[in-house]
Amino acid sequence: MPEIAVIIPTYNRISFLERAINSVLDQSCSVNQIIVIDDGSTDDTKKVIKKKYPQVTYIHQKNQGVSVARNRGIIETNCEWICFLDSDDTWHKNKIQKQKQKIKENSEMLFCHTNEIWHQHGKILNQQKKHKKYGGYIFEQCLPFCIISPSSVIIHKKIFNEIGLFDEGLLACEDYDMWLRICSRYPVLFINEALTNKYGGHSDQLSKKYWGIDRFRIIALEKIIQSKNLDPKKTKIAKTELLKKVNIFLKGSEKYKRNKYHDMCIAIREKYA
Repeated sequence: MPEIAVIIPTYNRISFLERAINSVLDQSCSVNQIIVIDDGSTDDTKKVIKKKYPQVTYIHQKNQGVSVARNRGIIETNCEWICFLDSDDTWHKNKIQKQKQKIKENSEMLFCHTNEIWHQHGKILNQQKKHKKYGGYIFEQCLPFCIISPSSVIIHKKIFNEIGLFDEGLLACEDYDMWLRICSRYPVLFINEALTNKYGGHSDQLSKKYWGIDRFRIIALEKIIQSKNLDPKKTKIAKTELLKKVNIFLKGSEKYKRNKYHDMCIAIREKYA
């Protein structure tokens, strides 16, 4: 197998970061490079990494957001395959081994993700039917919301060379935007085993930071429609989902008297209705 790099973006999360790194180091099948992109942390991130993890490539940048951090990692590595791991998440010890085996058995595939366990405040959360994950050509399944966890994926670098990097203009849902672009063109492998641990409930999560998180999905949907890269069928179902999200967002903005982005959504609805 070619070389694998793990990119871990982080911002003031040293209390979680060590757990994430240790889960990579404890893999039954080792990776070739671990890159921590410190997005302007003011805690002890640099000190701890330099002291306890000399094998980790540590890169510090001014605070610019998770998309810029992930993109920096993609650019910095020469490894053919790339994994992402959010600094508050962890991996099952056999994640990399099982993904490498899956890729070996499907040598034409360039993307693989796994199932996951959701943890919040010390409890395991049950996933609803709408959170079900899939393999194959899954563009339509990706339209409602993000069903692929960044911490679960392994991606061939060729994909980024062909479709571009994470959208640095999106403050949230940058992963939703990326998976739409990938899944509109590529089939994906799926391992239906919980090999990724996803931890939620933190006060600094983007879903808690921004009101009306769907507005970022609306932007991503219009962007991919305007790209002209979708075939007629995908364009039709993307427009249907876009209008659905716009109507839901407008009802919410009117109910809670949130006028920002209201005019944008009205214009989109008039354009695609």
